[in-house]
Amino acid sequence: MFTEIDNLKIAYQVEGAGTPVVLLHGWGGEANSFRPVFDSLSRFYQVYALDLPGFGLSEIPPTAWDASDYAKFLSAFFQKLHINKAHLIGHSYGGRISIVMAAEEPEKIDKLILVDSAGIIPPRTTKYYIRISLAKVGRLMRYCGTLGNRLADNITQRVGSEDYREAGPMRATMVKSVNQNLRPLLAKIQASTLLIWGENDTDTPISFGRIMEKEIPDAGLVILKDAGHFSYLDQLPQFCETVTDFLA
Repeated sequence: MFTEIDNLKIAYQVEGAGTPVVLLHGWGGEANSFRPVFDSLSRFYQVYALDLPGFGLSEIPPTAWDASDYAKFLSAFFQKLHINKAHLIGHSYGGRISIVMAAEEPEKIDKLILVDSAGIIPPRTTKYYIRISLAKVGRLMRYCGTLGNRLADNITQRVGSEDYREAGPMRATMVKSVNQNLRPLLAKIQASTLLIWGENDTDTPISFGRIMEKEIPDAGLVILKDAGHFSYLDQLPQFCETVTDFLA
């Protein structure tokens, strides 16, 4: 299905009946990234999964967005689809958006589930600052013609993360988002919150989950064994059982 939000064509899926549950995928994903969870939960709830702007079949925002912009978009999506209040499940980047939404518009969130969520800025290392300096040099190289562009591309391949290299027109949005520290918002979250983490997650480590468990007023952390950043796929039966018990 498609709808239009703020002049952007947005793709989404909806199935089931009952209390609304909204699924937000991570960076580089789409609604189908959550398909096994969508199918499981739609037996008991009215489940929405959408392609966030810039991903899947949804149109790219006209400017670089951060998680706050995505949260405003999500609020408009709720209004357009007549969702007054919903359970919200966000994975990784979707967790960033969920944190902002839950903190800024608590009346719209019933229960909150953050899965291997981003939103905490880790301590910066010397290696990080070297990479940033090289990236800035690369951007300056692009003003030096064809050779400069080639050198800049080479620098990007060497110092950029895989997500950054593949971000294309969403690169500025990615940079803006990863530098947004959402930790000050954690204390403002009123919803009962379940944190689910893969024990082997190296993208958003368990330390992020422990910080969130401590600083969100009503939160509990579940760690899934033998699971990585996509813990909901690595341990799907246990994940769905845990989520269903929490929402019930």
